[in-house]
Parts: sequence; C-alpha cells; structure tokens
Amino acid sequence: MIFNTTYQNEEYLNYCKATIGKPYSLIQKLKMRGVGSSRLIIANTSQGLNSKKAQYSDLKYGNIELRPKGVLVHFNRRLERFSWCIPYHKLVLYNANYFSIHADGNFINFLKNKNYLENKKFISKMTDYKNNYLNLEYYDG
Repeated sequence: MIFNTTYQNEEYLNYCKATIGKPYSLIQKLKMRGVGSSRLIIANTSQGLNSKKAQYSDLKYGNIELRPKGVLVHFNRRLERFSWCIPYHKLVLYNANYFSIHADGNFINFLKNKNYLENKKFISKMTDYKNNYLNLEYYDG
C-alpha cells in the first residue's frame, strides 16, 4: 500500500507496524551495518503507483529501508514523499535490464547505473533477509 508520508500520518504508522514491523533500533542498525539503501534512480513505475497523487515527470529518486517483516520503498515527488510498504511474502525482485521491485501487481524499475552498483551489497542483504524470514534455504548457493 502506498502512503503520502510528507507529514505525520497515523494510518501509515499503524499499517506499517502491523504488516512489516517496527523500525530497527539504533543498536540493531549498527549491528546490521545499516538498514537503508542510498538513493536509486527510478526509470519507470507501474500504473498503480502512477496515480494522480504520485505522478511526476522530472528525475525521480527512491530508496529502500529494511524492516523485520518487509521493506519500505520511499520516493519523492517534488516536495512530497511517498512510501510503499511491502511484506517479504509479497516482495519479488527482478534483476534484468533494470533492477525492479514487484508486489501486488505494482512495480518500480530502477536504473542500473553507478547508484545501483553502490547498492549491490544492500540488495544482496535485502535478499538474504527475505530468504531468512521466509525460510527459503533452497535459494542459497
């Protein structure tokens, strides 16, 4: 589900706590060596994420934040900030011409440029956390 998180949003906070868990504590973040990606350039988004409120034409940036039971994808539209809550059981990652995140019939494609190369370690960490949460040993290799 996508939320406008420019300002304090109680509905967003309650939904995220229920579906993907509370944010990690400072000590946990330090032990994990960070829980967020640096910014990634958005190449394309699905029609569901391209609603009137989230439509924009200039250069778009996004970042990803890990939570205990899922991820948050944050992106900006001029002065507004939007967040997409994705539980691990709905999260699908594709790595082809673009790096893309899919869930609930929506997707965001990120360009594979310098910013993507800086985030490869984080993407690997995100995949490991998803596999550990869902207990998917057969993907390890």
